[in-house]
Amino acid sequence: MSYQANEKRYDRMLYRQVGQSGLKLPAISLGLWRNFGDDSPLTTQKDLILKAFDLGITHFDLANNYGGGAAERNFGRIFQDHLKPYRDELIIATKAGYQMWDGPYGDGGSRKYLMSSCDASLKRLGLDYVDIFYHHRHDPETPLAETAVALDSLVRSGKALYIGISNYSAADASAISDIFKALKTPFIINQMKYNLFEREFEDELKAVTLNEGIGNISFSPLAQGQLTNRYLNGIPEDSRISRKGALTDAVTFEHNLAKVRELQAIAEARQQTIAELAIAWQLRDSGVSSVLIGASRVSQLEENVKALDNLTFTDAELQAINAILKMTR
Repeated sequence: MSYQANEKRYDRMLYRQVGQSGLKLPAISLGLWRNFGDDSPLTTQKDLILKAFDLGITHFDLANNYGGGAAERNFGRIFQDHLKPYRDELIIATKAGYQMWDGPYGDGGSRKYLMSSCDASLKRLGLDYVDIFYHHRHDPETPLAETAVALDSLVRSGKALYIGISNYSAADASAISDIFKALKTPFIINQMKYNLFEREFEDELKAVTLNEGIGNISFSPLAQGQLTNRYLNGIPEDSRISRKGALTDAVTFEHNLAKVRELQAIAEARQQTIAELAIAWQLRDSGVSSVLIGASRVSQLEENVKALDNLTFTDAELQAINAILKMTR
């Protein structure tokens, strides 16, 4: 039986403006960094992607190196088999910047690498264009102007509609934004790591993006599972943390876990799980256009979307959260 999208998929999801652009993203987007490579069953991947769309999640975030290219291939297969009739309702993003193939042209920010990477990604995805193409990291060995002009070329050639950056410092984000403005490139979005435990984004980068009219989309909002109920009673054998080098050192994990146990009381008072609280905490800020979540089970998608039911925080709640985190922001 062919897939038919849920007719009520847009009833619950919130859609937020991306900076000063005309594009809107769902408040919650699905990232395919983990669980979408060849080590995960394709049927499970299909269930996650289609359920996400049924929940109103229209934005799917990939990169050329996710699963060594497998995530793009697998998404492409699922798209062709099930989502192709809905292409105009989807925002599909990919990135390039990290090591992808051997030799001196396999990573970075050169024109050669970025143009080749985009072509290869489109082939794996089975698409004529992506909605957003990101430079995945600043490359100190390549002039920013070369990187910016290459990204601008992708838009002018019809291979991308919008341009974004990821993992850039505030200074580099500001500098490349100036170049994009001169080129009139539709540079609309910045992607950064951001969660209750990792708030460096607030130091300088947030101000730059707001001043430049650039939207923000965060990854790792749950600190790779730490900001959930999953570890309150110990570390499950099948968790990311049980994998060597997968998350953080044991001392930091235990320190964070103590904070999560304190945050749980605030979450319960809000009638939320810790994961819902962590996502809602980000989305209370209009400067965050969308939050990228990962998932290995449909139930995780459903739980995370419930965060949208309560995005309002009292001053007392925010002060209590900051006190737990030992922060004075």
